[in-house]
Parts: sequence; C-alpha cells; structure tokens
Amino acid sequence: MSSLATDTRWLDATDQAALVASGQVSASELLEAAIERIEELDPQLNAVIMRWFDEARATAASELPVGPFRGVPTLLKDLWAHYAGQSLTNGCQALKDAMPVSTNDTTLVARFRQAGFVIAGRTNSPEFGSLPTTEPTAWGATRNPWNLAHSPGGSSGGAAAAVAAGMVPIAHASDGGGSIRIPASACGLVGLKPTQGRITLGPFRDESNLGVELCVSRSVRDTAALLDAVRGPSVGDTVIAAPPTRPYIDELGSDPGHLRIGLLDHHPFGGPVHEQCALAVRNAATLLESLGHKIEPGFPQALANPDFARRFSAMWSTNMGVGIKRISDQLGRELQPGDVELVNWAQAEYARSVNGVDYAIALATNVEFRRAVQQWWADGWDLLLTPTLGEPPAVLGTFANDPKTPLAPMARAGQYVPFTPAFNASGQPAISVPLHWTPDGLPVGVQLVAAYGREDVLLRVAAQLETAQPWAHRHPPI
Repeated sequence: MSSLATDTRWLDATDQAALVASGQVSASELLEAAIERIEELDPQLNAVIMRWFDEARATAASELPVGPFRGVPTLLKDLWAHYAGQSLTNGCQALKDAMPVSTNDTTLVARFRQAGFVIAGRTNSPEFGSLPTTEPTAWGATRNPWNLAHSPGGSSGGAAAAVAAGMVPIAHASDGGGSIRIPASACGLVGLKPTQGRITLGPFRDESNLGVELCVSRSVRDTAALLDAVRGPSVGDTVIAAPPTRPYIDELGSDPGHLRIGLLDHHPFGGPVHEQCALAVRNAATLLESLGHKIEPGFPQALANPDFARRFSAMWSTNMGVGIKRISDQLGRELQPGDVELVNWAQAEYARSVNGVDYAIALATNVEFRRAVQQWWADGWDLLLTPTLGEPPAVLGTFANDPKTPLAPMARAGQYVPFTPAFNASGQPAISVPLHWTPDGLPVGVQLVAAYGREDVLLRVAAQLETAQPWAHRHPPI
C-alpha cells in the first residue's frame, strides 16, 4: 500500500476534506488512495460490489462543489439510493441480472454530491435490506473486518465493513429497523438514525416509510457535519421535522448539562441478552454517571408489549410486498419465487393475506405505540440508554434461508435486534456508539435514544462520550 493510502487510511472525512482544502493533497490523490485500499482489502471482505472508478476519477478531476466534504471519496449503499447513470440492484438477483440504469439521483444522493463527495461505487446490502446481516444470494456475503467469520451486520453491512476497514472514511447507509445502528455496533462505528422527516426520501419514497438514511462513520463530528449538509425536506414531503436552532456541528463540545437517562439493560419483553451486551451498557451507564448525568432504571413500558413486534412485522412484510411489486413493474414482468430470496418471498406472500382493514389497523396501532413511547420523554426523561444489539456480531450463516421454515430468519432477527426497530416505528433519533469490545476483540455498541427531533442532544452526549473514552485508535486486524 502506498504511503498516501496508508497515511490517510484512518483519517476521518473531516480531516480528509481539510487536506484537500489546504492543498496538501488533491481530490484525485485522495481517490486513488481509496481505490488502492479497496482493491487490496475488499477481496477479503466483499463490501464493495460495484466499482465506478473511471467516473469517480473524472469527478475528482472536475470542479467539485465547495461543500464540507469536498474531495472526500465515499460509497453508496445498494438499496434505493439511485445515482444517475449507474445501476442499483437492492441486493436482488433479478435486478442484478437486468442491471437497470438509474436516470435520476435521489435527492439525498444529489446532496451528497453537492457536499463535495466523490462517489466511487456501491456497497453490499441484503436483498431489500430485510435482514440484520449482509449475505445476499445476488452478491455473496460481506465479512466483518474485525473477524472474517462474523457478519458486519445489516442492512448497511457493506458500508460498515468498508468504513471499518479504512477503505473510505464515511459511507451512505439507511435504517428501516436498525440498519444503520446494527452494523455500526458490529463494526465499531458511529451510526445515527435521524428523526423521521429530518432528511427527505424523495423523489421515489416518502417519509411515512419506516426507513431513514444517513451514514456510518468513524467520528461523531463527521456524522454531525453530514447531517448539516443533507438535512431538510424536498418537494412533496409530508413528514417534516422542525429545523434545528443551530448547526449540528456546533453541538460538539457543548455542555449537555446533567441529563436524566433511563437504563434498559435487559430484553424489553423477556428474551435473552448476551452478557457482553449487558456489560457494555452498564459500563456506559457508569461512564455517563462520571460525566454528571443521572442514570436510573427505566424505559417506556410500551416497549415491553410483544404485540408491537407482531404489528411491526405486519407493516414490514407489507412494505416487502410493495417493494417486490415495484420491481416487477420496473422489469416489466411478474417476479417469480426463484427471483427473490425465500425469506423475502415468504414475507410478501404473508402480506397478501393482510387486507386493507388489517393494514389500516396495524397503522393505527403504530400511531398508538408511537405516542406511548414518546410520552416517556415528555414525562421528563432526556435519553434512553440500551445495548444496540442483543448479541455481539453474529457468525455468518446465522440468518440463512430455511426451506422448511421460510420466516425463520426473521424470527432469529427479532432475537438479535430487540432494541432498534421500536424507534423506527416511533420516529425518534437514535445513535449507536462504539464503547465496548468483547474479550475476543468484537465490537459491541451502545444505543442512545432522544425525543423526536432532538439529534442535538444525542450529538452532544455522543461527542462527550467520544472524548471521555476515545475509539479512533481502535482498528480491525485486517
């Protein structure tokens, strides 16, 4: 690996942008360093499934927008993030076979470009982003750079593996049930799920969807600066979070005060939580107490209702059915069972049994759930502290398709991720930060959840934790 590829490997995006702004390196040189790392490291990981190096070189050599990340190389997730002139497969073999080319950017991708990023390719995603691992039939498994036998999580697993391995400093990610926070936890990164309505999903999706988009990164400041660069609504949005009172980057270093933080260190409705995950969150509680915050056992009791999981599954499966129908329309033919992975086909088939009244009831129940969860913050709590995952990073194959029980991977996923989906349903912002590693060297994240619209509080506290217990020096062995 060249000296520049080595010297810039562990710099965050803010520092890389500063090199370009000062003239110490050019955008083209930064890109070549990233390409070198991708070509050397990715054969072990399978994180970058599409490489747009020639176009990226032309972009880097052009007059880039003067944004906060001018000249910084990055990657887009292979899920719903259309980039004009390039293909998008959503991890699906049928789309991979057809390789349709997008004619327009999504609004968020356009904002990434306006921020000055040089987009060099796409990262692996499970088919339709449905599982908390990244092992699509179409593109094969992505491996965790901390231990190649383990998953980097999902659905933004390719993005997280690429950032954790030092290929790029930051990468696009999305989260419909934990898909930013899960791989952030599994790969030792920062992963912020923004408030629903904070960032437009236009022009092809809308904010009534459970999903949101942003990034996985190595530093809180990168996440804050990117949120500043891409936040805000677009034409036709109907769910719009109130704008912040000042830039998010200004929250870093600000005194968060003495916050009242609820601690949830067990499964909300009685399932197992791995001892390392419980230890991680208790140690985080001790650290937060040392910083002047008040930690008390407590969490929204609505989280303890197992009926929520059933309702979430009804909405999730219906969204799957809609996604498959849209791809059928895009390809001009009906998808068949062999075109779609078994677990996703089974979810779409289940959705066929849900009639309009059933779905309307599920939506109404979710409204009740959202109000009940958010009331806990309205009653005087500032943050909720939980493990991000119920277990350390899973071994590859844990969520394999099972012909005898097609929905078995989803049931297993529910055990693995008991703490993240609720806040997609409630619309609240949540962040995973890397504060713990197991004795055998696997990352374990902890999650902080704030009231709706309060990313400012999350970023203040996350930055405080980053200063008190830094993680930038921790690198995987790859």
